[in-house]
Amino acid sequence: MTPITVHTGTIVPLDIANIDTDQIIPKQFLTGVTRKGYGKHLFHDWRYLDEHEQVLNPEFNLNKPEYQGASILITRENFGCGSSREHAPWALMDFGLQVIIAPSFADIFYGNAINNSMLPIRLTDTQMDTLFAELAQNATLELTVDLSSQTVTCAGHEFNFIIAEHQKHNLIKGLDAIGQTLEHADAIAQHEQRLASWF
Repeated sequence: MTPITVHTGTIVPLDIANIDTDQIIPKQFLTGVTRKGYGKHLFHDWRYLDEHEQVLNPEFNLNKPEYQGASILITRENFGCGSSREHAPWALMDFGLQVIIAPSFADIFYGNAINNSMLPIRLTDTQMDTLFAELAQNATLELTVDLSSQTVTCAGHEFNFIIAEHQKHNLIKGLDAIGQTLEHADAIAQHEQRLASWF
């Protein structure tokens, strides 16, 4: 996985609560055998005016010119609720989004995001209101996340966020489940030697 330490990018807003995983990536697109290619179908029902994904909805924020290239999504509470499909963070990342900021996340989505090197950040409703208001004044606003110091900085505001120490460690080191296991390679080898002699 790609390590995360400091990330700076522009922002796209989705001022909607309870966005579920079927809205993020509808079930009919869960056909791939790799993590790539899902970005095209991200928010399908909102992004497109037709079933064949030929006509973009100009009113949907991810399609607006001012938000093109954004790598940070700000949204509302309970993001990623619904099914446990890991394709949801895959689609968000394949589209180019690396950080999601919301007041709360569904637990399974939150874990899936971290396991795929995407950073979900919880801020308070008031802090989110501030970010939405600042972005409304300047659509090209940049936001910086410093995972080491657990801070979000934007337009002169600095907010702290909480993340479990082991999740922070894994993101900074770029460790997936296999990488986490390999951190204990010496202890595993010693254990295997002891087992071999015992057998």
